[in-house]
Amino acid sequence: METPAPAPAHATSPALSEYLVLSRGQWDPSLPPERIQTAIDHFYQWLEDKVQAGQMRPGQRLGTGGSTVTRSRITDGPFGETKELIGGYWFILARSQEEAAEIAAGNPCLQCGLFYEIRPIETVRASAYAVTNETPGR
Repeated sequence: METPAPAPAHATSPALSEYLVLSRGQWDPSLPPERIQTAIDHFYQWLEDKVQAGQMRPGQRLGTGGSTVTRSRITDGPFGETKELIGGYWFILARSQEEAAEIAAGNPCLQCGLFYEIRPIETVRASAYAVTNETPGR
């Protein structure tokens, strides 16, 4: 009788989940533009390396204009009451929130004033009966 082959390593580890990364904040005004540009250049190489490694998916920078739409009106400006700017987004593929945060911690732009909000992507449909981000009094 043949001995079964060992299970692949990924068979015992949790599946990859997708996390949205929101790039927030503004460049440190005390830094010269050359330093910031170096961080930006390193970011694009870092992102390309992570995409090639299967750890990230690209996103996009966000423009400065926009609108906020509510049930009663449409206003200029995409930021509502938030005080922090959102400059762009991309996606991390990781086995946990902690792993996603560790991947984001390698972003070269952290050293120049930006910070990142990492949110798990919900994979089930919304329900008025489930506690979610939209549930009042949460």
